[in-house]
Amino acid sequence: MREIFDPIRDHYTFAQPCCELADHIDFFSESVVNGFEFTVEMFPSWTPTMYINLGSTYRISLNNSAFAIDRDMDILVLRDLHTTRHNLAGDRIFTIKFKPGGLEAILGISQVHMKGKVIPLRFILPMHLIEQLKNSLSFATRSKIMEEYLIAKHEARLTDHYLTFVQDLTETYQNTHLQLNVSQLAEKHFVTPKSVNRYFHRVIGISPKGYFSILRARTALTAYVKREEFDPAKFGYYDSSHFYREAAKFTGVRLG
Repeated sequence: MREIFDPIRDHYTFAQPCCELADHIDFFSESVVNGFEFTVEMFPSWTPTMYINLGSTYRISLNNSAFAIDRDMDILVLRDLHTTRHNLAGDRIFTIKFKPGGLEAILGISQVHMKGKVIPLRFILPMHLIEQLKNSLSFATRSKIMEEYLIAKHEARLTDHYLTFVQDLTETYQNTHLQLNVSQLAEKHFVTPKSVNRYFHRVIGISPKGYFSILRARTALTAYVKREEFDPAKFGYYDSSHFYREAAKFTGVRLG
Protein backbone atom coordinates (compact mmCIF):
# COMPACT_ATOMS: atom_id res chain seq x y z
CA MET A 1 0.00 0.00 0.00
CA ARG A 2 1.13 3.52 -0.76
CA GLU A 3 0.40 6.57 1.34
CA ILE A 4 -2.06 8.98 -0.32
CA PHE A 5 -2.92 6.51 -3.11
CA ASP A 6 -4.29 3.63 -1.01
CA PRO A 7 -6.70 3.52 1.97
CA ILE A 8 -3.99 3.03 4.59
CA ARG A 9 -6.17 4.64 7.24
CA ASP A 10 -8.51 1.65 7.09
CA HIS A 11 -5.83 -0.29 8.96
CA TYR A 12 -5.47 2.18 11.84
CA THR A 13 -7.40 3.80 14.66
CA PHE A 14 -6.75 7.53 15.00
CA ALA A 15 -7.04 10.20 17.68
CA GLN A 16 -6.36 13.91 17.40
CA PRO A 17 -4.28 15.68 20.07
CA CYS A 18 -5.86 18.24 22.36
CA CYS A 19 -5.75 21.90 21.36
CA GLU A 20 -2.60 22.56 23.41
CA LEU A 21 -0.66 20.06 21.31
CA ALA A 22 -2.42 20.47 17.97
CA ASP A 23 0.17 22.91 16.60
CA HIS A 24 2.93 20.37 17.12
CA ILE A 25 1.40 16.89 16.80
CA ASP A 26 -0.47 15.55 13.79
CA PHE A 27 -2.10 12.52 15.42
CA PHE A 28 -1.91 9.45 17.63
CA SER A 29 -2.71 6.16 15.92
CA GLU A 30 -2.62 2.43 16.44
CA SER A 31 -2.60 -0.28 13.81
CA VAL A 32 -5.46 -2.75 13.72
CA VAL A 33 -4.23 -6.32 14.15
CA ASN A 34 -4.28 -8.15 10.81
CA GLY A 35 -3.92 -11.83 10.11
CA PHE A 36 -1.79 -11.18 7.05
CA GLU A 37 1.41 -9.43 6.03
CA PHE A 38 1.28 -6.05 4.32
CA THR A 39 3.58 -3.20 3.37
CA VAL A 40 3.04 0.53 3.86
CA GLU A 41 5.08 2.93 1.74
CA MET A 42 5.26 6.52 3.02
CA PHE A 43 6.68 9.50 1.17
CA PRO A 44 9.00 12.12 2.74
CA SER A 45 7.29 14.55 5.11
CA TRP A 46 9.97 15.61 7.64
CA THR A 47 7.59 14.71 10.46
CA PRO A 48 9.31 12.96 13.40
CA THR A 49 7.31 9.81 14.10
CA MET A 50 7.46 7.50 17.12
CA TYR A 51 6.62 3.81 16.71
CA ILE A 52 5.94 1.88 19.92
CA ASN A 53 5.79 -1.83 19.18
CA LEU A 54 2.88 -3.64 20.81
CA GLY A 55 3.01 -6.72 18.61
CA SER A 56 5.41 -8.76 16.54
CA THR A 57 8.70 -8.15 14.79
CA TYR A 58 8.59 -6.03 11.64
CA ARG A 59 10.99 -4.40 9.19
CA ILE A 60 11.34 -0.78 8.22
CA SER A 61 13.23 0.62 5.24
CA LEU A 62 14.57 4.13 4.74
CA ASN A 63 15.17 4.36 1.01
CA ASN A 64 17.27 1.24 0.35
CA SER A 65 18.45 0.64 3.93
CA ALA A 66 16.42 -2.01 5.79
CA PHE A 67 16.22 -2.43 9.57
CA ALA A 68 14.76 -5.31 11.60
CA ILE A 69 12.66 -4.05 14.52
CA ASP A 70 12.28 -6.64 17.28
CA ARG A 71 9.06 -6.90 19.26
CA ASP A 72 10.68 -5.19 22.27
CA MET A 73 12.20 -2.37 20.19
CA ASP A 74 10.59 1.07 19.88
CA ILE A 75 11.89 3.68 17.46
CA LEU A 76 11.68 7.19 16.07
CA VAL A 77 12.25 8.12 12.43
CA LEU A 78 12.24 11.58 10.88
CA ARG A 79 10.57 10.45 7.66
CA ASP A 80 12.89 12.61 5.62
CA LEU A 81 13.32 9.68 3.21
CA HIS A 82 10.95 7.25 1.54
CA THR A 83 9.93 5.08 4.48
CA THR A 84 8.45 1.60 4.11
CA ARG A 85 7.05 -0.54 6.92
CA HIS A 86 6.95 -4.27 6.24
CA ASN A 87 4.33 -5.60 8.63
CA LEU A 88 3.96 -9.21 9.65
CA ALA A 89 0.74 -10.86 10.75
CA GLY A 90 -0.04 -9.71 14.29
CA ASP A 91 1.58 -6.32 13.81
CA ARG A 92 0.34 -3.69 16.27
CA ILE A 93 2.07 -0.35 16.65
CA PHE A 94 1.17 2.77 18.63
CA THR A 95 2.27 5.84 16.69
CA ILE A 96 2.80 9.50 17.57
CA LYS A 97 3.35 11.66 14.50
CA PHE A 98 4.81 15.10 15.19
CA LYS A 99 4.65 18.04 12.83
CA PRO A 100 7.94 19.52 11.57
CA GLY A 101 9.66 21.14 14.55
CA GLY A 102 7.11 19.68 16.96
CA LEU A 103 9.58 17.43 18.74
CA GLU A 104 11.71 20.43 19.65
CA ALA A 105 8.71 22.55 20.62
CA ILE A 106 7.53 19.96 23.15
CA LEU A 107 10.57 17.95 24.22
CA GLY A 108 13.39 20.34 23.35
CA ILE A 109 14.94 17.83 20.94
CA SER A 110 16.00 19.08 17.51
CA GLN A 111 15.06 16.92 14.54
CA VAL A 112 17.91 18.28 12.42
CA HIS A 113 20.38 15.56 13.44
CA MET A 114 17.92 12.70 12.90
CA LYS A 115 18.15 12.62 9.12
CA GLY A 116 18.29 9.12 7.65
CA LYS A 117 18.37 7.39 11.05
CA VAL A 118 16.34 4.86 13.02
CA ILE A 119 16.63 6.11 16.60
CA PRO A 120 15.84 3.91 19.63
CA LEU A 121 13.00 5.58 21.47
CA ARG A 122 14.67 5.03 24.85
CA PHE A 123 16.92 7.97 23.93
CA ILE A 124 13.84 10.20 23.56
CA LEU A 125 11.29 9.01 26.14
CA PRO A 126 11.81 7.64 29.67
CA MET A 127 11.64 3.86 29.84
CA HIS A 128 8.95 3.88 32.53
CA LEU A 129 6.67 5.83 30.16
CA ILE A 130 7.32 3.42 27.29
CA GLU A 131 6.53 0.46 29.55
CA GLN A 132 3.37 2.15 30.79
CA LEU A 133 2.22 2.65 27.20
CA LYS A 134 2.99 -0.95 26.28
CA ASN A 135 1.14 -2.31 29.31
CA SER A 136 -1.98 -0.19 28.86
CA LEU A 137 -5.08 -2.09 27.80
CA SER A 138 -6.47 0.23 25.14
CA PHE A 139 -5.58 2.78 22.49
CA ALA A 140 -7.62 5.42 24.31
CA THR A 141 -5.62 4.89 27.49
CA ARG A 142 -2.30 5.02 25.64
CA SER A 143 -3.30 8.23 23.89
CA LYS A 144 -4.34 9.84 27.18
CA ILE A 145 -1.11 8.84 28.95
CA MET A 146 1.01 10.17 26.11
CA GLU A 147 -1.01 13.35 25.82
CA GLU A 148 -0.68 14.12 29.53
CA TYR A 149 3.08 13.56 29.40
CA LEU A 150 3.50 15.79 26.35
CA ILE A 151 1.30 18.56 27.77
CA ALA A 152 3.43 18.68 30.92
CA LYS A 153 6.60 18.86 28.84
CA HIS A 154 5.15 21.52 26.56
CA GLU A 155 4.05 23.73 29.44
CA ALA A 156 7.60 23.72 30.77
CA ARG A 157 9.04 24.88 27.44
CA LEU A 158 9.59 28.48 26.39
CA THR A 159 8.27 29.73 23.04
CA ASP A 160 10.81 29.13 20.27
CA HIS A 161 11.17 32.14 17.96
CA TYR A 162 12.67 30.05 15.16
CA LEU A 163 9.83 27.52 15.22
CA THR A 164 7.15 30.21 15.39
CA PHE A 165 8.66 31.92 12.36
CA VAL A 166 8.79 28.69 10.34
CA GLN A 167 5.18 27.88 11.26
CA ASP A 168 4.02 31.39 10.31
CA LEU A 169 5.84 31.26 6.98
CA THR A 170 4.42 27.81 6.21
CA GLU A 171 0.93 29.05 7.03
CA THR A 172 1.40 31.97 4.64
CA TYR A 173 2.54 29.56 1.92
CA GLN A 174 -0.55 27.41 2.42
CA ASN A 175 -2.93 30.37 2.65
CA THR A 176 -1.64 31.75 -0.66
CA HIS A 177 -2.43 28.41 -2.36
CA LEU A 178 1.21 27.25 -2.52
CA GLN A 179 1.98 29.90 -5.13
CA LEU A 180 4.73 32.03 -3.57
CA ASN A 181 8.45 31.39 -3.84
CA VAL A 182 10.91 31.87 -0.99
CA SER A 183 11.78 35.45 -1.95
CA GLN A 184 8.11 36.45 -2.05
CA LEU A 185 7.45 34.81 1.31
CA ALA A 186 10.48 36.54 2.81
CA GLU A 187 9.20 39.89 1.56
CA LYS A 188 5.80 39.30 3.13
CA HIS A 189 7.45 38.58 6.48
CA PHE A 190 9.96 41.44 6.24
CA VAL A 191 13.06 39.26 6.29
CA THR A 192 15.66 38.23 3.74
CA PRO A 193 15.59 34.92 1.81
CA LYS A 194 18.88 34.11 3.54
CA SER A 195 17.17 34.36 6.94
CA VAL A 196 14.32 32.14 5.76
CA ASN A 197 16.82 29.55 4.59
CA ARG A 198 18.69 29.68 7.90
CA TYR A 199 15.51 29.29 9.96
CA PHE A 200 14.27 26.29 8.00
CA HIS A 201 17.61 24.53 8.25
CA ARG A 202 17.64 25.31 11.98
CA VAL A 203 14.13 23.95 12.69
CA ILE A 204 13.38 21.28 10.07
CA GLY A 205 16.77 20.41 8.61
CA ILE A 206 15.94 21.15 4.98
CA SER A 207 15.84 24.24 2.78
CA PRO A 208 12.51 26.10 2.54
CA LYS A 209 12.40 25.39 -1.20
CA GLY A 210 12.85 21.67 -0.57
CA TYR A 211 10.26 21.56 2.20
CA PHE A 212 7.67 23.56 0.27
CA SER A 213 8.18 21.29 -2.73
CA ILE A 214 7.30 18.30 -0.54
CA LEU A 215 4.34 20.09 1.03
CA ARG A 216 3.01 21.12 -2.37
CA ALA A 217 3.42 17.61 -3.80
CA ARG A 218 1.64 15.98 -0.87
CA THR A 219 -1.22 18.51 -0.96
CA ALA A 220 -1.68 18.29 -4.73
CA LEU A 221 -1.49 14.49 -4.80
CA THR A 222 -4.13 14.21 -2.09
CA ALA A 223 -6.48 16.35 -4.19
CA TYR A 224 -5.58 14.45 -7.37
CA VAL A 225 -6.32 11.05 -5.83
CA LYS A 226 -9.75 12.23 -4.67
CA ARG A 227 -10.59 12.58 -8.36
CA GLU A 228 -12.35 15.86 -7.87
CA GLU A 229 -11.87 18.57 -10.47
CA PHE A 230 -8.11 18.88 -10.37
CA ASP A 231 -6.32 21.96 -11.63
CA PRO A 232 -2.52 21.83 -11.18
CA ALA A 233 -2.33 25.63 -11.37
CA LYS A 234 -4.21 25.86 -8.07
CA PHE A 235 -1.23 24.18 -6.43
CA GLY A 236 1.48 26.29 -8.00
CA TYR A 237 2.26 24.07 -11.01
CA TYR A 238 2.55 25.58 -14.48
CA ASP A 239 0.48 22.88 -16.15
CA SER A 240 -0.36 19.16 -16.02
CA SER A 241 3.01 18.15 -17.43
CA HIS A 242 4.78 20.05 -14.68
CA PHE A 243 2.61 18.37 -12.03
CA TYR A 244 3.08 14.87 -13.46
CA ARG A 245 6.83 15.36 -13.69
CA GLU A 246 7.13 16.59 -10.10
CA ALA A 247 4.75 13.90 -8.80
CA ALA A 248 6.81 11.16 -10.46
CA LYS A 249 9.98 12.60 -8.96
CA PHE A 250 8.41 12.68 -5.49
CA THR A 251 6.63 9.31 -5.46
CA GLY A 252 8.32 7.22 -8.14
CA VAL A 253 4.83 6.68 -9.59
CA ARG A 254 3.91 7.78 -13.11
CA LEU A 255 0.53 9.49 -13.24
CA GLY A 256 -1.67 10.50 -16.12
